[in-house]
Amino acid sequence: MTEQTEPRTDGIDYDPAASSLTGQVDQGVLEELLAIRSSIDNFDATLVYLLAERFKATQRVGHLKAQYNLPAGDPGREASQIKRLRTLADEAHLDPEFAEKFLNFIISEVILHHQAISAFHSTGGETS
Repeated sequence: MTEQTEPRTDGIDYDPAASSLTGQVDQGVLEELLAIRSSIDNFDATLVYLLAERFKATQRVGHLKAQYNLPAGDPGREASQIKRLRTLADEAHLDPEFAEKFLNFIISEVILHHQAISAFHSTGGETS
């Protein structure tokens, strides 16, 4: 497992207090809204870092598949993962349809990466 780091925001033009509601709603309501949004911002940053780690692992899978001339996709694995994630989503009170769409998007991106890695390998490219 890789070392966890705090999300970086240096050099990013981002105003966590940005809102088109400023001056239109009670200041107390706006402060509560901004506090909740701060948590959401932390979740979003965590998702980005988790996805980066996930794609590092899938890149390794892609190189292994290319090395052994395996297909980029694995429909059996994908169906099993979708079933598993739908169950997890349901247990977590997250819409399983949303979870499936999200996983399908990730899977399609992974397959594109695996196809690119395979093409690179087939033309004699380096694997590192």
